[in-house]
Amino acid sequence: MFAVLNKEITGFFTSAVAYIAIGVFLLVTGLLLWVFPDSSILEYGYASLDSFFSITPYVFMFLIPAVTMRSFAEEKKEGTFELLATSPLTDWQIIAGKFFACVTIVLASLVPTLIWYLSVYQLGITTGNIDSGATIGSYIGLFLLGSAFVSIGIFASSITRNQIVSFIIAVFLCFFAFSGFDSLSRLLSFQSVDVFITALGINEHYQSISRGVLDTRDLVYFISFILLFLVATKTVLGGRRW
Repeated sequence: MFAVLNKEITGFFTSAVAYIAIGVFLLVTGLLLWVFPDSSILEYGYASLDSFFSITPYVFMFLIPAVTMRSFAEEKKEGTFELLATSPLTDWQIIAGKFFACVTIVLASLVPTLIWYLSVYQLGITTGNIDSGATIGSYIGLFLLGSAFVSIGIFASSITRNQIVSFIIAVFLCFFAFSGFDSLSRLLSFQSVDVFITALGINEHYQSISRGVLDTRDLVYFISFILLFLVATKTVLGGRRW
């Protein structure tokens, strides 16, 4: 697994993929957080990063599929997938290596945003007048959300040779997993089970963690969600020993 992980991370950072992904993420969220009036902290008037944590999931919906779309689709298209198929690696080692490599990119994109937390911490009329507990919870929620989106992206990349098709499928699945169940719960025919349907979506659990309370049910949900798509990826790839 570590050989695949090292290969993937090296591939990310020796090309422009990681730098573009992280740069675009910081640029977009930075503009929305500090410049655009509808979501700017300066216009909001409160020492809070709520707008950042509400915007980032939608940025992740496009950013993460752009990173993961090459995972298996590129291997199949360029013919290097056969090298993996004949290497002394198990399917789980390859999938895990690619998964953790993409999660590393997610983490690398979140770390620089801690500067914004420190800025808001200092800019308040009363220094430190920010809910640090909720902020820490929101960062943990974002990391879990990003990991869940990575598992979706890895799965989407495994079912096609075309990176664009992989990207489109991943974006749709990420959007549906985050917002789709909330929309379904509002339908008239589902009103009797709306709480159950809402609980199936990522947004419900992300919002719960963002309040600064780490509930084991939310952690179990994210771990189960990630494992579900990784198992689906293994199934698509044949479930055979490589």
